[in-house]
Amino acid sequence: MILIPAIDLKQGHCVRLRQGRMEDSTVFSDDPVSMAGKWVSQGCKRLHLVDLDGAFEGAPVNADVIEEITAAYPGLPIQIGGGIRTVDTVEAYLEAGVSYVIIGTQAVKKPEFVTELCAEFPGNVIIGIDARDGMVAVQGWAEDSDHAAETLARRFEDQGVAAIVYTDISRDGMMQGVNVEATKALAEAVSIPVIASGGVTDMEDIKKLNSVKDSGIEGIIIGRALYERAISLVEAQEYLDQH
Repeated sequence: MILIPAIDLKQGHCVRLRQGRMEDSTVFSDDPVSMAGKWVSQGCKRLHLVDLDGAFEGAPVNADVIEEITAAYPGLPIQIGGGIRTVDTVEAYLEAGVSYVIIGTQAVKKPEFVTELCAEFPGNVIIGIDARDGMVAVQGWAEDSDHAAETLARRFEDQGVAAIVYTDISRDGMMQGVNVEATKALAEAVSIPVIASGGVTDMEDIKKLNSVKDSGIEGIIIGRALYERAISLVEAQEYLDQH
């Protein structure tokens, strides 16, 4: 299992939100490229980037910053989400050196788009399932849908999706612990590997998720806990490598 540091981009800055609310953000750096370098120097095996502005606009807004990061660390696997609605956007990101594109809103509103992407870019597509009380939210979490998380995940079972990033919105950025039960249940419901996200607070969360990794959980995204130094990336990854 790997730890994946998150870099959320808002107006070119590295920020963290609480429960996805754009108005409740904390700026941790005005230099996202240097922040990426910090996590690379600590041995991160993958980066999770989110274009927050893009998620609300429905098109990339921070693509220039993302390209700077991919150019600076060409050997590092990078996954990017936020505002990816067209094939052209996916092509541009992959050509810029991004390894995986994360499809969230379109997976709900146009599932055939995911089918098309998986056929054209096999192994490069991740589904982002962001849930509030078990129901999927879209448009930068601003809208609730009538889709249950597990039902949506099963929709893509045989599409060739590389992974599912599952986020419990109520926990995200709140430093109140990860929803291990819901993450485990989703991982057991499908054969697609799951990446846990939202609320990872301390080493206990890391250990709890690691204890159920056989359910199909392959990674853990960490944001605020890293930025507030509640978790050491080096120590946490060492623990996972040894257990």
